Amino acid sequence: MRNVDGDAAKVLIAQAARAFAYGFGAVLLGTSLDDRHLPAWQIGVVLGAVVAGTAVMSVLVARYADRLGRRRTYAGLYGLLGIVGVVFATNQPVSLLVVAALAGVLSTEVIESGPFTSLEQPMLAAHRSSQAQVHGFGLYNAVAAAAGSLGALAAAAPGVLTGTGETRWFLVFVPIAGVGMVVARSLSQNVEPSRPSIERGRLQRSRPEVVRLASLFALDSFGGGLAVSAFVAYWLRARFDASPAVIGVTFFAIGVLQTASFLLAPRLADRFGLLGTMVFSHLPSNVLLAAVAFAPNLGTAIVLLLARTLLSQMDVPTRQTYVMVLVDPVERTPAAAYTNTARYITRPLGPPLAVLAQQVAIGLPFVLAGGIKSIYDVTLWRWFRRVPLPDTLTMEAA
Repeated sequence: MRNVDGDAAKVLIAQAARAFAYGFGAVLLGTSLDDRHLPAWQIGVVLGAVVAGTAVMSVLVARYADRLGRRRTYAGLYGLLGIVGVVFATNQPVSLLVVAALAGVLSTEVIESGPFTSLEQPMLAAHRSSQAQVHGFGLYNAVAAAAGSLGALAAAAPGVLTGTGETRWFLVFVPIAGVGMVVARSLSQNVEPSRPSIERGRLQRSRPEVVRLASLFALDSFGGGLAVSAFVAYWLRARFDASPAVIGVTFFAIGVLQTASFLLAPRLADRFGLLGTMVFSHLPSNVLLAAVAFAPNLGTAIVLLLARTLLSQMDVPTRQTYVMVLVDPVERTPAAAYTNTARYITRPLGPPLAVLAQQVAIGLPFVLAGGIKSIYDVTLWRWFRRVPLPDTLTMEAA
């Protein structure tokens, strides 16, 4: 992906538009729910439904996307995104918000690992070496982070103008969904899988490794679910009475650091390997995450979040590349979808539990998140440090 071809460039455009929407929505979702004065348990249910829906949709993508066609599935997901945006923009009852969230196309994070990325990863990985993939996925995630940070900054505008995050701004999802649908229809046949349909959607040689990775990703995701971006926005508002404008600017700065992190990760991977970069950048970031719980004021909390972001995101492009390299080319869509799904099986438990844990101690969710994610890092290193990675170009030529 160092030389971005036509299809890759189009996917990056669609992904950038979606990331802008997710950055915008991550701020407004947390603050608008708080502004509605909903009970804490209802806020947790809505945020949990967003994550649960992503898990269900990712499973469907794993089973059926290669059979229905990646381009057709991609367009359908963007169509759903537009509908969900309308629902959240029109101040519907909580029950309808939960139903819309369960559609699986919304995200509590700018850099999501849901059904969209389960399609984009195999489309972008085809016919590229592992080194080219990690640099490409670094660019892929950097584009998302940059666009998402702009979205978060734009989300500050409603707060500046009216003093509250107004739900009608979720209508921005509608034109962005239209962009995604146009891009999906313009992709070439090269993004589709090449093997017979009977082989699609199944794991074969790599099943044991993918199962082990999926179990670890589920653990990491459970920890991350305790501190998703939408919850962080809600926590900053509840703990320090931070305004949507301050939260939006903070998330913009986080996006800038994410962009730098994604671009730096491939260079570290060239020197230290995919797994080494994943583990030894991620582990210290979890210490910083736990430290957020003890921040005495808003400024300190923001500094800790920013420092944590610079390190925590280096495992994203390396993790995506690691999965694509570890499996056979015909297994890439199900491998991406199942490992992404694993990250969402336990993640829905995070936001409700975070809200409950906050009732015990205001910063407890961050301590729990940092501890659980540290266990993931240590176990990942112990289990996979001796697993060899095949050459992807040789595999595809065979």
